[in-house]
Amino acid sequence: MSALTPSVMKETIQVLADLSALMFVVSTMLSLGLSLTLPQILHPLKDTGLVLRVLLANFVLVPLVAYLLKTVIPLDPSLAIGLILLATVAGAPILPKLAEVSKTNLPLSVGLMVLLMVVTVFYLPVVLPLLLPGVQVSPVEIARSLIILMLIPLAISLFVYARYEAIADLLQPYMAQTSSTSLVMLFVLMLIVNLQNLLGTMGSGAILATLLLIAASLGIGYFVGGRPRDVQWVSALGTAQRNFAAAMVVATENFDDDPKVLTMVLVGSLLMLVILMP
Repeated sequence: MSALTPSVMKETIQVLADLSALMFVVSTMLSLGLSLTLPQILHPLKDTGLVLRVLLANFVLVPLVAYLLKTVIPLDPSLAIGLILLATVAGAPILPKLAEVSKTNLPLSVGLMVLLMVVTVFYLPVVLPLLLPGVQVSPVEIARSLIILMLIPLAISLFVYARYEAIADLLQPYMAQTSSTSLVMLFVLMLIVNLQNLLGTMGSGAILATLLLIAASLGIGYFVGGRPRDVQWVSALGTAQRNFAAAMVVATENFDDDPKVLTMVLVGSLLMLVILMP
């Protein structure tokens, strides 16, 4: 009977959620690489103006919004730290899936995801200690997880598509289906695991601050995207969807004795999925 205790069940669901997240990230990267070429991904990034505006939005304006929100809204200091973490990480692996579902510019979404992810690795160790004194960020730890889970699968699948297109065409639908299925599983399992945390933040200002951050980031990204419309929406989604995987790495490494920080990151990631995916 002990195997059915609530704590064991929660741990089991958490393991399944972690596996779903792993499956989603890897299968998404494989699916993208099996259907795109490297020139297709890099071509949209030749627009220097767009790249500079997106970098400004993600690494200056969004963190500034988060800093203002934590100043205006009376947040618990730990929750405020979690909000800052979410605002300073970009390049979420879910961005191409959001672009795919919304039928916008898929190659641009992949290019921006990689660009924002790489910049995040170098940006966090410099900026976070300024915004959160005492926090030490290891770029190696963040880069290792992102490289292993995202860049390597993407590179392998791009190579397969370039050299063995028939095999890529055969595998791509299965990877796409795995990506979609694991995303649904991840969403449901995260909701189950974090429902208590989500309810626990009621009245704390955490949900309000996160919703305002998402809305402001979406608007900023849309505004800096320029034209055409599909570029605007990729920019908007890429700015509003923060890289909560990188935020979790920082939270668990620096605030393992303060569960409220990770709670804020989890609540933020769940709200982003709930709002941006529909």
